[in-house]
Amino acid sequence: MKIAIGCDPNAQKAKEEIIKFIEAKGLGEVTDFGSEDPIYANVAIKVGEAVAAEEYDRGILICGTGVGVSIAANKVEGAYAALLSDVYSAQRARLSNNANIACMGAFTTGSKERELMVETFLTSEFVPGCSSQSKVDAFVEYDNQR
Repeated sequence: MKIAIGCDPNAQKAKEEIIKFIEAKGLGEVTDFGSEDPIYANVAIKVGEAVAAEEYDRGILICGTGVGVSIAANKVEGAYAALLSDVYSAQRARLSNNANIACMGAFTTGSKERELMVETFLTSEFVPGCSSQSKVDAFVEYDNQR
């Protein structure tokens, strides 16, 4: 699995920890889109574009709360960024919503919780034809008409 990751300067340490975790667990090949730009929207849009273009299978974005990067990434057609707060939201982001980008907060979640969320997000899969299919189809259709 190819994973795009990026963050703002506030989340540099959290991003480095997540990269090490993904590599240690063998969950995928990570490309770092950076963390130097204080305008988190710039890195979020770059990751969103790369994932939406299917150059990467999944994306991970981190800022102080995760809110800003999720809003910015969701402006990209084909990027479906979910703000994760716990393991259950990470699981449902994939299983029920077919999200392709996980967003989280460096200030709102601890490192172990972030690791669990990332592992869950990367190992869970959307099941085509499931009870959530019509809901996912609705937002994808809207996105495609923008």
